[in-house]
Amino acid sequence: MYKPIILLVISNVFMTFAWYGHLRFKNKALWLVIVVSWLIAFVEYCFQVPANRMGHNYFSAAQLKGMQEVITLVVFALFSILYLKENLRWNHYVGFLFLVIAAFFIFKK
Repeated sequence: MYKPIILLVISNVFMTFAWYGHLRFKNKALWLVIVVSWLIAFVEYCFQVPANRMGHNYFSAAQLKGMQEVITLVVFALFSILYLKENLRWNHYVGFLFLVIAAFFIFKK
């Protein structure tokens, strides 16, 4: 039951780099960062697809999506602070909190 969660965390790390990692390389050609992002996204899918396939044995698709969103928020917050060196403001945290609350209701029986 924990293996899909671990795979989703790994996939989200790769996807966050695919989507936002290039922001530190604004001097590179756009076509190059697109190709690199697609290559990183391919690795992400190698973790995400098995995570969802295995996870669907334990969770509904809606629960998997809710879980993935919360994982994405945590990974993105850390990425933003540690890699991009951007501070999150109070309103970001409030918005993230509302998304976590939404995920809570997705898992509510």
